[in-house]
Parts: sequence; C-alpha cells; structure tokens
Amino acid sequence: MNLALGRVAIFLAIVLIGTTVAHAATRDREVVAFSGFAPGTIVVKTGERRLYFVLDQQRALRFPVGVGRSGKTWTGTARVEGKFVRPAWSPPQEIRRDRPNLPEVIPGGAANNPMGEAALTLRGGEYAIHGTNRPQSIGGFVSYGCIRMYNRDIVKLYRLVAVGTPVIVEQ
Repeated sequence: MNLALGRVAIFLAIVLIGTTVAHAATRDREVVAFSGFAPGTIVVKTGERRLYFVLDQQRALRFPVGVGRSGKTWTGTARVEGKFVRPAWSPPQEIRRDRPNLPEVIPGGAANNPMGEAALTLRGGEYAIHGTNRPQSIGGFVSYGCIRMYNRDIVKLYRLVAVGTPVIVEQ
C-alpha cells in the first residue's frame, strides 16, 4: 500500500513539475504591456534577452532569445530582408576562422544546422533572427550577433511578419 502511494506521489510531482515548466515556457511568449513603437515592429532588447513583436500601441508579444556574446552584439535598426524555412547555412568568415572544421554549407534541416526551422535575414544577410539546434542557448549571450529563438517561436514570428518589417535592436 505504501509503495502504491509513493508511486502516486512521484507521478503527481512529475505532473506538477511538468505543468510548472510548461507554464513558465508559455509565460515567456505572452502578450505584455509595451509601448513606444509602431505596431508590426520587432524590438530586440539584448540586455533582457527578449524579442517583442509590437501588436498595438500598448501591447507586444514577448519571446525569450539568445543574443550576441561579448564583443558580438550590435544595436540599431534594420528591416527583414528575407524569410526562409529550414534554410541551409554557410558559416561566415569570422565563424570559419574560429571553427575551421565546419563544412562550407550545412543543409537546411540537418541536425548540425544552427538556423533551425526558419530565419528572417537582416542587413544583407549579415545577421538573422532564427531558430536553433541548441535550445539550451536561449536566454544567453551566445551568438556572433544573430538573434536565436526557440524553433516554435520563430515559426510563430515568421507567420506574423513580412519582408520589410522594421527591426530595432537595443541594449
């Protein structure tokens, strides 16, 4: 009898922990109070490691992101120049210099492709807002300047934006 009760307690603990984790992940993608930017704008606050998609004059959809590591961050404005689903990735020269064993091109959808499920390119392809094959990196200062999102989140953002969408990156 005690063994059965112990199993029930463990099961309930797992369910509660799973529910709490799922709720926490959902909270990160919630609609929040946000003002000062035009509706339809993407605003990245690197210090917060959050991306906001402005819905109207008072609200935005908030997503957790990974941003540029020390010395690789940037601020300023851009526009979404391209939209790609499961893009292939060619490591830029700077990354190839640091990691010379990388192949010239990693096919879209490959397990080692860091672009994930979708990408929104910025500044002539120098940067992108994209998914990731390393979800544990979300929330950190981890990239060479790109904005990383959970794959489920970039898919949602991809559907909300068009080529030409303004992007503002702030500290």
